[in-house]
Amino acid sequence: MDLYERILDAVEFIRAKDPRIPQVGAVLGSGLGDFADAVAEPTIIPYTDIPHFKRAGVAGHAGRLVMGKVGPVIVAVLQGRIHYYEGHDIGDVVFPVRVLAALGVRSILLTNAAGGINPEFRPGDLMIIRDHINLTGLNPLRGANDERLGPRFPDMSAAYDPAFQEIIAAALEDSGLPSRRGVYAGLSGPSYETPAEIRMLAALGADAVGMSTVTEAISARHMGLRVAGISCISNLAAGLSAQPLSHREVTETGERVKADFIRLLKRVIPLLA
Repeated sequence: MDLYERILDAVEFIRAKDPRIPQVGAVLGSGLGDFADAVAEPTIIPYTDIPHFKRAGVAGHAGRLVMGKVGPVIVAVLQGRIHYYEGHDIGDVVFPVRVLAALGVRSILLTNAAGGINPEFRPGDLMIIRDHINLTGLNPLRGANDERLGPRFPDMSAAYDPAFQEIIAAALEDSGLPSRRGVYAGLSGPSYETPAEIRMLAALGADAVGMSTVTEAISARHMGLRVAGISCISNLAAGLSAQPLSHREVTETGERVKADFIRLLKRVIPLLA
């Protein structure tokens, strides 16, 4: 079974559970999954039930697809993601995003927890992703291209939709939250970066760093989706504070900003339709 057939197989299973056609998709990163509980009229499907989905194995990633409504808009929310560093093939990592596109989603919001590199950022800030630097060493489009999914050479000059950036910025300001924008550097993980690597990333123009999102954005653009991105700055990157890095800090920051994050997404997602 080729990739296109596997996507259709997953779509058929999901539509049997919930025939609604979602307009907007979202991927919820580490510690940010509670937004899925705010979705109205939910249909909840564990990843382990969906054909060809892999199990989410990292704390803070529930591993469920939640179909429902945010305001008047039908949404499909990936409550947690799988990661390349867990040992999965990169095609499996981006497979859920491809399935959302095949379900009918035309816009997608990618969220993550990230280490802050920009000295103006503080833990708990929400950064609008304006661009990314792919330092994972991976591209999910490697190999034969299936034109049914997208073009051989997709344009990435505006990977993160400029209009969506303005929508998120306005929502942050209306909520009384600082409007941060920046470049997200994606690395493969799972080890955190060294202080020397953080200095390199700063020199390259990165404002935040994490272990996800970039390959999802590439796959989403390949399938013609408009992409928005938000990073929750969960900690200062290596060498920028005296505190050792830990995943517990990531989840604790997610818990602290949970209410602001949920309010922001409730405001933003209907505007991405």
